[in-house]
Amino acid sequence: MYFQFLLYFIFLLIVVFIVLVVSIAGLRWHYVSKKRKCPTQFSIAFFHPYCNAGGGGERVLWCAVNAVNTVYPKVKIVIYTGDLEVSPVEIIKRAKQRFNITLPNNLEFVYLHRRKWVEAENYPYFTLLGQSLGSIILGFEALRLFQPDVYIDTMGYAFTLPLFSLICGCKVSCYVHYPTISSDMMNKVIQQKGKRRTISYIKLIYYQLFAKLYGLVGWFADSIMVNSSWTEDHINTLWKRPLSTYKVYPPCDTSDLQCLLLERHKTKSVKIISLAQFRPEKDHPLQLKAMYHLRQIVNEQVWENIELVFVGSTRNQEDEMRVVDMMDLCKHLSLENNVRFKVNISYDELKNELSEGLIGLHAMWNEHFGIGVVECMAAGLIMIAHRSGGPLMDIIIEDGAGQNGFLASNEVEYAHAIHKALLLSDTQKLSLQKAARGSVNRFSNQQFHDNFLRAIQPLFSLKKFK
Repeated sequence: MYFQFLLYFIFLLIVVFIVLVVSIAGLRWHYVSKKRKCPTQFSIAFFHPYCNAGGGGERVLWCAVNAVNTVYPKVKIVIYTGDLEVSPVEIIKRAKQRFNITLPNNLEFVYLHRRKWVEAENYPYFTLLGQSLGSIILGFEALRLFQPDVYIDTMGYAFTLPLFSLICGCKVSCYVHYPTISSDMMNKVIQQKGKRRTISYIKLIYYQLFAKLYGLVGWFADSIMVNSSWTEDHINTLWKRPLSTYKVYPPCDTSDLQCLLLERHKTKSVKIISLAQFRPEKDHPLQLKAMYHLRQIVNEQVWENIELVFVGSTRNQEDEMRVVDMMDLCKHLSLENNVRFKVNISYDELKNELSEGLIGLHAMWNEHFGIGVVECMAAGLIMIAHRSGGPLMDIIIEDGAGQNGFLASNEVEYAHAIHKALLLSDTQKLSLQKAARGSVNRFSNQQFHDNFLRAIQPLFSLKKFK
C-alpha cells in the first residue's frame, strides 16, 4: 500500500513538472517572439511596488534610476509601481521633496493593480510564503503589461526573479535590502522554549523549507547587489553566489548634511532625533521605553530640557495608526511633554531638525544597513544604534580611538548610552561628532553611483547604449 502511494506521488510530481516546463516554455516563446516582432527601445525596469513610500529603499531606487540615466541616456527606464492613488508627477515631486533628488523627464511608470497580494495583512499564517507567492502574481501582472530587456528588483521580491528570467528571457538583477529569511530568524525560533515548543518546532521546519526555496530563486539573478556586510553574509549562505554578489552601500546624502555646523549646541536643551519610517520593525516603542528609563537616571532639571523628536514617513493607514498608538504610549509613560512627532516632512524640514539635534537614536534589531543612522552621523549627531546588523558590522565603532558612536541592545542600555552622551564634555562631544562625520564618506551618493553601475554593467553592453 505504501509502495503504491509512493509511486502515485512520484508520478504526480512528474506530471506537475512536465506541465510546469511546458507552460514556461510556451509563455517564454510567446513573450520572446512578441518582442522580436515588435522591436522597441532597449529598456530597464525596476520592480518597486511602493516607490512613493519615502523611505531608505526609495532613496536607493531613485539614485539607481539617476545612475542608469547618466551613463545610459538612450535606455528606456520603467518603474513598476502599485501606488495607484498618485500620478507620475506627484511621485517625482515627492522624490524631490523627500530626498532632494531630481529625476529624469523620460521616466515611465507602469501601474500594478494587484499589490494587495504582497501585503502581510492578507497572510496571518505562513506570511513569508504567502507574500512570496503573492509577489509572483504581481510579477505576472508586471510582465503582462511590459516586458523589459533588463529587470531589477529593488524591494526584495526575489520570487519574481525566475519569472522574468525564464519567461521574459531578460537579464535579471536585484538589490537586496534584507534577506526574506535568515539564520538569525531560525536561531530565534530555536531559542524559544516552554509550552510553545511544538509550535516552534513546526515553525522551524517551515523556515528551513522556505530557506531552501529562497536559495533556489536566488540562482536566477545574473547580478546580485547587497547593502551591507550583514546582508552579504546571509545572502552568500543562502544563495551561494559570491562571485556574482556585489556589496553596494545605500546612497546617503552625506555631502549636504556635512555642511551643517557642529558647534551648535550652546543651550541647555538637548534634542534627540529618531529618523526612520514608522514601520513595526523600526521598534519606536523601545525608544520610548528608553526615555522612560532615562527619566529615572537624570535629575528633573536635566529631564525638562530633553526632547525626543520622531522624524519619519508613513506608507499607509496602518503606519498612521502606528503613530497614533505611539502617541498613546507617550501618555501612558508620561512622556508627552518630552516627545514630538514630525511625520512626512520635507527635506528642508528634516535638515532643520537634524541641525538642532545632539543625539541620534535608532532601535531596529538586525537593521540591514541603516541609512538613517548614516544621515544622523553626517549631520553631526552622536549616534546610538542597535548592537546588530549593519550598524554593528559596517557603520558604528564603539571602542578605541576611532569611536564614532554608541551601541545598545535594550531600553536600559539605550537609556545609559544617552546618559553617557549627555555627560561628555564639549570637547569630547565635538571629537565624537567629527569622528562620526568623517566615517560616512564611504556611504555617499557618488560611491553608490559608481558601485551600482559596476554591478549592473554585465547586464548589457556599455558601448551600445551610450
